[in-house]
Amino acid sequence: MAQDAGVGTATTVSVFADRLADAVDRKRSQLLVGLDPRADLLPVELRGEAHVSRAAAAEACARFCSGLVDAVAPYVVGVKLQLAFFEALGSDGMRAFEEACGYARAAGLLVVADGKRGDIGSTARAYADAYIEQREGADPPVDALTINPYLGSDSVEPFIAACRRSGTGVFCLVKTTNAGSADLQDVTMSDGRPLWQHTAQLVNDWGAGLVGDRGLSSVGAVVGATYPRAVAEARKLMPQAVLLLPGIGAQGATPADVARAFTSGPASALVSVSRSVIYAFRVDGADWRKAAAAEAARLRGEVWSVSGW
Repeated sequence: MAQDAGVGTATTVSVFADRLADAVDRKRSQLLVGLDPRADLLPVELRGEAHVSRAAAAEACARFCSGLVDAVAPYVVGVKLQLAFFEALGSDGMRAFEEACGYARAAGLLVVADGKRGDIGSTARAYADAYIEQREGADPPVDALTINPYLGSDSVEPFIAACRRSGTGVFCLVKTTNAGSADLQDVTMSDGRPLWQHTAQLVNDWGAGLVGDRGLSSVGAVVGATYPRAVAEARKLMPQAVLLLPGIGAQGATPADVARAFTSGPASALVSVSRSVIYAFRVDGADWRKAAAAEAARLRGEVWSVSGW
């Protein structure tokens, strides 16, 4: 449990990493489904007038997200909403984002906002306030947020402070799936290590003060499943961090590629899948909800099996 660090009466809040571990135990799942709604890819029954206006597109995307939550909720511990797809639809899109977050929460799922935020000073504090800070007694909008730590520790501290006060979490980009990540993240430092490994060590240090009762930190790391060797090295460098592992499915990685991520416990890693689940209907022609549910169920079983728990 964590205590509010602010002035006045201390308020006990649950730690994100503990809530995650409880959800993994309860559902026997380490799957996180990404909600990346695109109006041009929606099922025909939802597309309707989505091409006419942002408002219509946002409404269709919100309905899509709600249907997906209903379909995958039995098989996943949470959803990861890609903010860019909602921001692209303006204020209507952000209302759809908030609606999707609330719907997923009501279904008992953890909610991660994928925004890759990163800035300094008051701007970083504003990003933290927007997503992972309690608001006058109300729950934060999401349970965790992805952030970009490559601006340094002063860009990360406001987010960590918000996590400490509000019981939320962050996932720091460490080694990302895109090929261009090598341009910066694989640059060799004077001691022979790639830069991403130095970043991993920083993440480990930042998270030391946010370890919950289950032995995991609320400061996690994004490590691409497309780099299995990096996944194994990241686990050694960050033994208490929850690793968020994108790249399985449409990007070519398989559950077997991430088996070594789970050596710190069944909840020590989350596999994030998006397109291969939410657009599964475009492959087999089945009802979009049934197709998403079937793919989520399959991946849940495969990931749990390779995790060894």
